[in-house]
Amino acid sequence: MSFKIKTLARPKLKSPILIEGLPGMGNVGKIAVDFMIENLNAEKLLEINSHHFPNSVFVNEKNLIELPKIELYYKNLKDRSLIFLSGDVQPTEETSCYNFCEKILDVLEGFKGKEIITLGGIGLPELPKKPGIYSTGNNKKIINKYKAKQISTNLYGFVGPIVGVSGVLLGLSTNRKISAISFLAETLGHPNHLGIKGAREILSILDKNLKLKLDLKDLDKEIKEMDSGSETEEDVLQNLKQKFSKKKDTTYIG
Repeated sequence: MSFKIKTLARPKLKSPILIEGLPGMGNVGKIAVDFMIENLNAEKLLEINSHHFPNSVFVNEKNLIELPKIELYYKNLKDRSLIFLSGDVQPTEETSCYNFCEKILDVLEGFKGKEIITLGGIGLPELPKKPGIYSTGNNKKIINKYKAKQISTNLYGFVGPIVGVSGVLLGLSTNRKISAISFLAETLGHPNHLGIKGAREILSILDKNLKLKLDLKDLDKEIKEMDSGSETEEDVLQNLKQKFSKKKDTTYIG
């Protein structure tokens, strides 16, 4: 089996933008994308399973096991549609990552999508008080489109290669003449750290540029509790899971 795709809906989409956020450094991208899926009440579009995913299973809230999967959700806004790429894992090997990204691009082209946004984290040796946001893309036009005072585009010599789906999607989209940009937030480069603050900064940028009207109050409250020392990162994670798991069958962070 390469990639098994289960289609769950066949919606009519308007010039969709694909926004990717899979597990990575600080889970910044995943936190941001899962938040948008829940906050915008996005609908599930398809599920992807594969033998190229890590050889493990997850225990769900019903204390039953599930194979890892990646999912696409969609949301129709007034003048455009959004497709969200989220999931438990990323493909484990270089070849499978490329093949997976080609499949995702096939799906996007099938809906006549012409823009991609990938999200991720930049690992630092110390936790930043206010995470900086960096962006890069496959052409100057899309970088200028999302240009903002709080975004730095000077990545050369500071950021190394963008690894995994967040990077490969940018590269492969060039061959298909699809504009693509990546937003990267500074976070602590520790495998157990959750880059919630970095995700919050990215959400603020996307909220303004895409006119999403996100309700960030719950996230701001949890960050404030974490800063005061009354909650740990794990407490914040569990609180957000409980709040959002009531709305649909996904959890805030896998």
